[in-house]
Amino acid sequence: MKTYSAKPAEVEKRWVLIDAKGLIVGRLASIVALRLRGKHKPTYTPHVDCGDNVIVINAEQVVLTGRKLDRKVYHHHTGHIGGIKARTAKFVLEGRFPQRIVEKAVERMLPRGPLGRRQLGNLRVYKGPDHPHAAQQPEALDIAAMNRKNTRSA
Repeated sequence: MKTYSAKPAEVEKRWVLIDAKGLIVGRLASIVALRLRGKHKPTYTPHVDCGDNVIVINAEQVVLTGRKLDRKVYHHHTGHIGGIKARTAKFVLEGRFPQRIVEKAVERMLPRGPLGRRQLGNLRVYKGPDHPHAAQQPEALDIAAMNRKNTRSA
């Protein structure tokens, strides 16, 4: 018996819709990263983008456990000397782009490199309940029902 290796032309991509309302960020991000990589499929091949297209809605209503809302800090550098900037998770969630919390959590769970960047391109995160992908007929994935620890009532 030979080992199966998927080819990019053979990959069948599906569209998945996830409602992030009340879900814990890390648990949501790990399931989304698993779907983006394609590890849930029996035809998973490490060097091929065989994951699904994932749509996450209601990203502004995700939950951070413990004191992460005040203590978790996102750093970035401007490129200039002494140009390191820091923002707390609370500042980001209450700002203009609260979906970046979910995007960064998923991005840091994917491999670094060209394949990881291509897989991250299959992720769409929206802060509200509306999304422009109704034509793709995404199937809903209920993460809250998978494990009782995935959700937290605020």
